[in-house]
Amino acid sequence: MATLISEAYQAFIKAGVPEEGARGAAEALLAENLATKKDSIRLESNMAVLKWMVGATLAGVVAAIVQTFFAA
Repeated sequence: MATLISEAYQAFIKAGVPEEGARGAAEALLAENLATKKDSIRLESNMAVLKWMVGATLAGVVAAIVQTFFAA
């Protein structure tokens, strides 16, 4: 792990990033709390459920408005 941080740090330094920024960026890049593909899939699935819920709610609101104002 330390070797990977060192390699990333050296790459940032070669790219012209200041020393403090390069160290922080290298550590952040290799941190264990970065999002994984599994996290991305879970987020996409949650977004699909939320889209469905918003659509159903809007349909209910539109139906209530139509019934209130346009029903004979």
